[in-house]
Amino acid sequence: MLHTFKISEKTQHYLDLEERYGAHNYHPLPVVLDRGEGVFLYDVDGKRYYDFLSGYSAVNQGHCHPAIIKALVEQAQKLTLTSRAFHNDLLGEYAAFITTYFGYDKVLPMNTGVEAVETALKLCRRWGYVVKGIPENKAKIVVCANNFHGRTLNVISFSTDPSSRTDFGPFMPGYEVIPYNDLPALEKVLQDKNVAGFLVEPIQGEAGVVVPDDGYLKKARQYCEDAQVLFIADEIQTGLARTGKMLCCDHEKVHPDILILGKALSGGVLPVAAVLANDEIMLTIKPGEHGSTYGGNPLACKVAIAALTVLKEEKMSENAEAMGILLRGELAKLSSPSIKTIRGRGLLNAIVIQHNNPEAAWDLCLELKDNGLLAKPTHGDKIRFAPPLIITATQVKECVEIIAKSLEIL
Repeated sequence: MLHTFKISEKTQHYLDLEERYGAHNYHPLPVVLDRGEGVFLYDVDGKRYYDFLSGYSAVNQGHCHPAIIKALVEQAQKLTLTSRAFHNDLLGEYAAFITTYFGYDKVLPMNTGVEAVETALKLCRRWGYVVKGIPENKAKIVVCANNFHGRTLNVISFSTDPSSRTDFGPFMPGYEVIPYNDLPALEKVLQDKNVAGFLVEPIQGEAGVVVPDDGYLKKARQYCEDAQVLFIADEIQTGLARTGKMLCCDHEKVHPDILILGKALSGGVLPVAAVLANDEIMLTIKPGEHGSTYGGNPLACKVAIAALTVLKEEKMSENAEAMGILLRGELAKLSSPSIKTIRGRGLLNAIVIQHNNPEAAWDLCLELKDNGLLAKPTHGDKIRFAPPLIITATQVKECVEIIAKSLEIL
């Protein structure tokens, strides 16, 4: 270990409780948080940190954004859940708002991101049989290697990450895996008439912020259209202003057949997800064939409207674009031998650490924590840098100073 650190008695108490009573399916940094405001988080000892993960891009609008919290509190005191057995006075308003916002006929509201992915996959298969005419049980969906779309049994069936798959089989059939950012591979697989859809992340987030070549999404969309295959964009992490446009697909003026949203759709307040599509796709699912007790609940509807309104009113896409350029530029100026690669778009960024110690990225994140910045490694040597979209130029420069100081341990 390059890094040595002390943990307060108070922090250790909470860590011990989790260790004893919680499942061991995560490996978090040893910090216990109890408050957030804007770009900052505070631990149980009162120490302040810059948040450079934003709840995996769920907190794009900043922690506890006043307008979102106001909507949450007001609605929570009035009506929180009806289930879809009855109508509520906010679902229609929300449906009209979000479909107009993104340019689709219909929305199917869900809760978590992976629920929305599952919903999109079911819609795609149903469309494949009912509209495209694929023979029964023969539909295929094309996905990319190193994808991350969640952790349900169906979704890990097409993961290429051994930690997601090992000892969880048998797996769901019907998926074809091709390399990411590989147009010839996509063109070839789409020759199969049983392919119903192509599911893709516009930027692969969990894989370490892998940005495809310019024109990849536009060409992939065209290939799908030519082959009568649905282009399905998982914008759960890349969407909602994170990459400097409202959707990452907007960089290439691509309008997906099915759009999947989550995370920042609530500003990090509660699980809210959505699947958007036009009538030809969405209306293939009839009453009783899909649903969710909490999907479209009035609390979620009210909060999502506020979260989406804030993104536009406060010009968060524009700020993400400008601050992302600044962040990558300032990181490049460090000329650190320990940073092999700097990549990203908007405020979805990553660095790849170059070091002979395989734990170097983890050690650097511990040092960053001690110096007042929270980030987390992914896939060993990569660290995501994704602060809330309200961060200022002064704050970006201060964070780069923290990063520079922390790199000295490597």
